[in-house]
Amino acid sequence: METGPEVSVQEKYAPSSICFGCGPANEKGLQIKSYRCEKGLEMEFIPKEEHQAFPGMINGGIIGTLLDCHGNWTASIALMDQSKEASPPCTVTASYSINLRRPTPLDGIMKVRGEVTEISEDRARVSMTLEVNGNVCATGEGLFIAVKEGHPAFHRWN
Repeated sequence: METGPEVSVQEKYAPSSICFGCGPANEKGLQIKSYRCEKGLEMEFIPKEEHQAFPGMINGGIIGTLLDCHGNWTASIALMDQSKEASPPCTVTASYSINLRRPTPLDGIMKVRGEVTEISEDRARVSMTLEVNGNVCATGEGLFIAVKEGHPAFHRWN
């Protein structure tokens, strides 16, 4: 994923974010890095020992966080593109669900893809897939909404 001078959407648009899942400024967080792809965003994540639920398998909460944050960024970038703005709106999760389809192993690179399935002026529904070693381990869907001035999360990416 990290080839050449390309920077992740998180590093480009929210370098001071402290979000546990996607904040570049949170040294103890997951610091995911999402990149544009043909149908949305994609990312890779290498899990650590502390991300295990039981020996050799990733905790479901870590999986949920990866899908939630990546889906949120997928929606935000799609909303930015649709409105032809220079920066993405700050979006928050209205709802999301995940399906843990099989245990997710520690010993592989987690590949997550997000694709917008429905979009309006201020919200987007996103489908997410997490694969390890070519196997789909989790899928998810979320609804992400752009917030306005006055919402507690409005300036969180600045």
